[in-house]
Amino acid sequence: MTSICQKFLQNHPKIWHQATVHPFLQQCQLGTIKPEQFNTWLVQDYQFVIEFTRMAGRFLAVAPPQHFNVILGGISALKDELNWFEEKAAERQLNLDTKKQPACADYCQFMHSLGEMPYPVQATAFWAIELAYNQGWQLPGKMNEPYAEFADRWGNPGFTEYVKLLESQAEQVLQTAPEAIQQQAESVFVQVANLEKDFWQMAFNAA
Repeated sequence: MTSICQKFLQNHPKIWHQATVHPFLQQCQLGTIKPEQFNTWLVQDYQFVIEFTRMAGRFLAVAPPQHFNVILGGISALKDELNWFEEKAAERQLNLDTKKQPACADYCQFMHSLGEMPYPVQATAFWAIELAYNQGWQLPGKMNEPYAEFADRWGNPGFTEYVKLLESQAEQVLQTAPEAIQQQAESVFVQVANLEKDFWQMAFNAA
């Protein structure tokens, strides 16, 4: 029997493909991405991760205790991730205190709005966001330097296992959720996919 989470993926193959297979990522793999494109992504993604960290805190606040371990593991990793972004920006002499571009601002506003939604919907969004990055950085294939460490951060086996645990937790609460909440979760899944696609395009357009 196909799980609810897998049905979301099966029901929306085109938009999910656009969220995880993008010229930005393909050109990183080929080594042809332009510095201004990659630097735009790095600065804006730092802004995204700040808001994602706040979202994770709100998510933990409503999670059942049996889900704490996985969520806290992700939150702990975010501390390292934010420090890592700051190091990468310093290496490239980039200013992280930069205004959010519209695609980033829209994504951040969406993450903030999730705090008003039922826990199964939040769990679906949390899983979908992490899955998009996990697959996005894996699918192009082996990355060459200087982009290999970026791909490895979200495409490594440990992160893949973490995403599977998030899927399992989302599935657990979706299975017992009313149909209306399942439908809301699917709508949020589609929103994540569209926001991911727009975020990659924002960076790609910086050329």
